[in-house]
Amino acid sequence: MRKVVLASKSPRRRELLENIGLKFSVIVTDTDESQVSKELEPGLYVRELSLLKATAAARFAEKNSFVIGADTIVVFEGEILGKPKDKDEAAYMLRKLSGRVHSVYTGITVTDTNNMHSVSEYEKTDVSFRELSDREINHYINHYNVLDKAGAYGIQEFASAFVNSIHGDYFNIVGLPVCRLCTLVSKEYGEELV
Repeated sequence: MRKVVLASKSPRRRELLENIGLKFSVIVTDTDESQVSKELEPGLYVRELSLLKATAAARFAEKNSFVIGADTIVVFEGEILGKPKDKDEAAYMLRKLSGRVHSVYTGITVTDTNNMHSVSEYEKTDVSFRELSDREINHYINHYNVLDKAGAYGIQEFASAFVNSIHGDYFNIVGLPVCRLCTLVSKEYGEELV
């Protein structure tokens, strides 16, 4: 049985893998995300970021391991909304998303430490927000940790009250499209994660 390594410090990604009963360890490395151009199409951009993270962690992982890298972004009208630098930027992002549809992209990479072969894919989910009041936005940014989330929101917490509808994989919005990950490993490596 392969060992599995998650190249992410995200508690949400850890929880999603734990939910499917996967045993894994975590290796997080400092990666220079500026190596990847934000001018790339969003799907390619997140694939490249996930590849960067997976291959960096794979250098420290044991042989006979699969290393999973992931990166999630929010895209609104062609603009990438990453993690806000402060509460003011978080409020600005949420006002932009209010009453509109945006897209969440997550890139995933699986690297085989036996030969350092990597396979990358991405998932896209469209999210529609209802109109948000300034009071709701202020409450959210002052009572929840929005600074560690792309687009300044986490759908699995209070911001679930903002969502009119989603089109696509819910777990992608949380930070890891689990179905696509399992399918990728099965299709590309002929093995099952769970």
